[in-house]
Amino acid sequence: MEQPLLADAKIYPAGEGAFLSLTDMLAYFEKMGAMRVSDLHIKIGTQPAYRIDGELVRLKGGIVTAPVAEGLIYPLLGPKNIDALKRDSAVDCSYKYGSLQFRINAFLDNDGLTAAIRALGNEIPVPEKIGFPNSCWQDIVRRKQGLCLFTGITGAGKSTTIASLIQRINENRACRIITLEDPIEYIYPQRNSMISQRELGRDVDTFSHGLRSMMREDPDVIFVGEMRDAETVSLVLSAAETGHLVFSTLHTRDVTGTLTRILDFFPSERQDEVRNQLSLGLRYIVCQKLLPRKDGNGRLVAMEILNSNYAVANLIRKGKLEQIYSQMQVKTKNQPDEKMITFERHLAILVKRGVVDLLEAQKWASDMKSFQDALKTDPEVE
Repeated sequence: MEQPLLADAKIYPAGEGAFLSLTDMLAYFEKMGAMRVSDLHIKIGTQPAYRIDGELVRLKGGIVTAPVAEGLIYPLLGPKNIDALKRDSAVDCSYKYGSLQFRINAFLDNDGLTAAIRALGNEIPVPEKIGFPNSCWQDIVRRKQGLCLFTGITGAGKSTTIASLIQRINENRACRIITLEDPIEYIYPQRNSMISQRELGRDVDTFSHGLRSMMREDPDVIFVGEMRDAETVSLVLSAAETGHLVFSTLHTRDVTGTLTRILDFFPSERQDEVRNQLSLGLRYIVCQKLLPRKDGNGRLVAMEILNSNYAVANLIRKGKLEQIYSQMQVKTKNQPDEKMITFERHLAILVKRGVVDLLEAQKWASDMKSFQDALKTDPEVE
């Protein structure tokens, strides 16, 4: 009978005769904080590497071998997920250590077993601390229906922002909240709301299957971890139209790219229908980027925000997506029918506040001329 693999077995040669266990490696996240140290990568043929303030930093120990990789990664997975990994060559799951929840993706590459381990703090930040440039989040948590999309590249903090808003709803409203996640990242306590969290592969097969059954479960607030296919997008749009507040994510870089990506899920003959659904159901798109702080102490968020007011909804319905950026440039007042901002304007605000370096902001700006124009004026949100 094989001995079970233990997370506290000291098997990685860290140099100078020292050996580290998996728990030693995870403890570093707690020591430094998940906002600074976001990921740990373990791969055969190289040293383990942490992502610290957005940059990969390798440990100075030995090269990971196949037995060491198994000894470090398998305790995170457990027998059922190990079987799934061997069968499907990849598996997603979650793991709790200390005060932190970790999202695990283990997979096989050319050299063998590999894992990407992402830290998620159990403490859900309050919306006031997320870094919103205006009070749009207050509108979102008060809404009873509509689609609110949070977009950005992997690791941009989308899940954390959504968790913050759902937790505020949980604290202030008595409603039914159901989530579909892959995997579950933040655990919500039962407060004023009743919350059910379902994980793909454990509680439900696919997002679309989960959404279909959810419509019979009387939800008020729905969180769908990611819109990955046309069927899921259609179900999400329908749920937003039929009286539910729906949160979801997409891996897109900006607001107009998000709208284009949604339409690209569908054949051309269906795009008029989808544009009409979007114009009726969409409420907000919040696109995020995480930038290094000027003082080197962690990262902070820059946002692009679209509020789907009457004018924006009309542009979406007519397919005039190229005109939406100009709406975000001018509808910046902190009042209900505006509350929009471009990335370039928010970057300029952060530079003028002295919290982001100018050269760093230039790297993240999508439209350099708009960024330079924002710097020349007073870019603070009114």
